[in-house]
Order: sequence, then structure tokens, then C-alpha cells
Amino acid sequence: MQKEATMLGAVFNRFVEKSPIAVMVRGTLKRVLGADQLDAWFARTAQKPYTRTVLFSTVYDMLSQVVFRIQPSVRAAYRDQDDTVGASLISVYNKLNGVETHTAAELVRYSATALQPLITQLAGQRAPWLPGYRVKMLDGNGIEASEHRLTVLREVQAGALPGKALVVYEPTYGVVSDVFPCEDGHAQERSMLGQVLETVQARDLWIQDRNFWTCAFLGGMETRGAGFMTRQREGLPFTELTSWRARGRIETGHVAEQWVEVRDAQGQIPMLRRMQVTRAQATRDGDRVRYLLTHLPLYKASATRVARLYRTRWTLETVFQHLEAYFHSAINTLGYPKAALFGFCLALVAYNMLAVVLAALRSVHGPDPIDQDLSLYDVAHEIAQTYQGMMMAIPEEEWRLFSCMAPAEFVATLQMLARQVRLSAYRKSSRGPKKPRLKRDGAAKTPHGSTAKLLRAQHTRVMAR
Repeated sequence: MQKEATMLGAVFNRFVEKSPIAVMVRGTLKRVLGADQLDAWFARTAQKPYTRTVLFSTVYDMLSQVVFRIQPSVRAAYRDQDDTVGASLISVYNKLNGVETHTAAELVRYSATALQPLITQLAGQRAPWLPGYRVKMLDGNGIEASEHRLTVLREVQAGALPGKALVVYEPTYGVVSDVFPCEDGHAQERSMLGQVLETVQARDLWIQDRNFWTCAFLGGMETRGAGFMTRQREGLPFTELTSWRARGRIETGHVAEQWVEVRDAQGQIPMLRRMQVTRAQATRDGDRVRYLLTHLPLYKASATRVARLYRTRWTLETVFQHLEAYFHSAINTLGYPKAALFGFCLALVAYNMLAVVLAALRSVHGPDPIDQDLSLYDVAHEIAQTYQGMMMAIPEEEWRLFSCMAPAEFVATLQMLARQVRLSAYRKSSRGPKKPRLKRDGAAKTPHGSTAKLLRAQHTRVMAR
């Protein structure tokens, strides 16, 4: 980037200096998901590659602006560039409503496949959680109920669920590598496990909640040479093969282990390790004891190692919280299931783009300042505040530089931009331990109070001391 700096305009260089994170995001998008690349990918991937008046890249660009919170709605994004779209707003919505769930899911997989090698070249990946295994976390996410804009919804009292999805997260790279969307918002998550099983590979290690327990699913993982860790669901029929043996202690309590045989209506798994974690303090649900199941051999992972690894399952739930807090992942004005699921998948792609930024920052500043102290809220806020003005100020041809760079040159450019980032501007606000909620005075008959009177009374009490 140093030698190319003279080729760029002064405005571009000011953004490099003042907002390098936004430049990293835009440069990565241009390199991996440029308009020409997206349209060519769509033609190869879509089962019904219908374009007519609206290109896929155009719809992607508009909805991405909503996902990144650059624009408040698809209508606003359209009005901002209606002179270049060459189609009506109705045509844009028709295109959105017709994007196949297969295409939306493949876009997430495409982004992960393209970005994981880049994260590796940056040396920005995290250390493996269990050497020899590729850790994957599986969880479900329901799409927020949409507004009742569709004719079929206007007389319906209940919330209108446009769909749900199973999401696969790889913590080593920090990316969502796969997603399995479903248009039926009432579908059971277990009914979608057959699709997940087709993607399981040898040396995978799947960490999942008890909702995904079936002998057919977990037995299929074992057949494919993959490992799994899961919480035991209630009512699971099993036979104890050994008695409990104490295995030590972790941060939350004591761990014991035994061997069991598990069977259900779909089959059986003859030999499983069953861990009992007895917590020193009960959870919010009042649980003091949890049971975990795995078929990993003891020499690969001790009972305490399994218990600690399963504790990290909240990482994927944190991803969902980030999607909701930092991106517009549930666009409730999109009532049609295909459009709503496409919006959710674009939020996953945006999260993967953010993973590249974090990898570049880790490679320059080290892992601890990024993983422990960096505020993703502030990072996402800067992108939303800066991106549109940056696109208006910098001509499109200046961004083409990122598409032409050799891989090593692009990595060096990302690291150069990462060095420009002033981490102190994105540091998390530390907070102390939560204090117990005080009992409030007042009766139901007086729901309102005067703040000024309360302050005067407090001042009087202080002065009287």
C-alpha cells in the first residue's frame, strides 16, 4: 500500500488515516464480494438464476447497507441510488422475495471459504481449542417476528415468524462457516439435522446443546470419524456401564465421569463417556448438576477438558447477540421468509468480514488486547457512521486497487491499516460486579414521582448531617 499511496487521492488517504477499519471492511468486500464476482457466483450457484432487470449484486449491496446499519431500510437504500439501479422499487423487492434459501446459505459458505485462508495468512486465527480437531459449534436461531404487512398476516394476532436457521461457528477463525436456513418458523431444529450430517467430516469436533441429541445424528458423526460433545437431554434412556469416578475440579465445580450405553428410537451408541459437573453455585435456572456426553477417547480429552470445552458453547450465543446488537440481522419489515432469511445470512457474511478485521488487528497488536479489550460495538458503530460518506467521497475506481493486489500484498495492506487503528478509541467500558437491585418505595396508586422533589429531599438530608 505504501507505493500505491501516491496513486490514491488525498481524500482516500485521509480515510486511511482517520478511519482505517472502515477502509479494511470496504477493501475486503471489494476483493472478495465485488459486484462482478457476486454476479458470476450467483450465475453458478443459484438453482434459478433469474436476473432480468435487477442484478444480484445490486440487491446484495442495498440489503448490506441495511445490515451494516448504514441505511434504515431497503427503501432508503434504493432512494439513495435509484438513478443507477435501473429498475423500480417493486422489482427490487420481488428480487429480494425470490432469493432462494439455498443461495443465501451458499453465500455464507462462500464468504467463509474465501476469508479463512486470508485469516490464516494474517496469522490472526486463535490457537486450536483441541489439537488435532477442527472445532465447530452448532446452535439454532429463530428470525424475529416480522411486521404484519403481508395480506395473509393482517388479520393474524400471533407473531409472524419468517423462519429459523441452524448456524455453524468455527471459533479458531471466528467465522460462521455454514448455515442451514428453514422457511418454516415452527419447524423443529432436529428435523434439519440431516442436512448438517451431510457436511460432517473426519476430525471435526462438534459442540452442541441437548436439543440436537439423537442417536441417528450423533451416531452418524461417529461413523464419519468426527467427535462430539453435547449436554444430556432430560429423559434420555441409557444404561450405566461403570460407577462414577471423581476426575477433578474446574472453575465452576467438581467433575465426575462414568461410561454409559445410550439408545433411542433411532438407534444406539454402545460406549459413551458421561460427565457430571456439580456446580458450586446454581445457574439462573436453578441447576446445580449438568451431565455431558462425548465419545472422544480419554487420551484426547480428559473429563475436565471436556467440561471446560463445553463451557465455551456460549461463544456461539454471543455471536447471535453481536448480530442483533451490532448489525441489523432481523429486518422485521421483510415479511416473506426468503427475504428475511437472506437478510439474516447477509448479517452472517458481515460478521465474517468483521472477523478479517479482528484477525488483522490480532496480527499487529496481539490477541489479548483484541479478544479481551476491544469493543465490537464501537467498531460496528464506526463502520455504520463512516461507510456511506466514504463511498460518496472516494470514486469507485480507486477501490479497484484492492482487487488487483497479490495475496501477500493484500495481507500487508490490511496489516498496515491495522497499525493505523488507535485501540484506545475502541476499548470496552469496564464495569464492576452487579449490585443487588434495591427495593423501591411507592404505591401502585402513585406511579409517577417528581425527580426535582426527590433531589431536594436528598440535599436536605445531606445538609442536616
